[in-house]
Amino acid sequence: MERRSQLEIVYDMLKAIQDKGGKIKPTHLLYKSNLSHKRMKGYVEDLEKKGFMTSEAAGEKNMYVITEKGLKFLQEYQKVKEFTDAFGL
Repeated sequence: MERRSQLEIVYDMLKAIQDKGGKIKPTHLLYKSNLSHKRMKGYVEDLEKKGFMTSEAAGEKNMYVITEKGLKFLQEYQKVKEFTDAFGL
């Protein structure tokens, strides 16, 4: 099995949030991103610091929310992927 790059993991996480309507529960993100809890937390902290996503309290629950910057990343990543795929890379 091929390991995912850091970029692919970031894409998978942000895409999972987008697919859930822009908000996702931490447990759902954990399953969708296919990472250990510890690794996911590291990525979440990094993505929050960089402004790709935020955390928001929804009553007792915590939700992860994708930001405009996160949505822009998904768009640009998709373009790069299509470009590299077109050249068979």
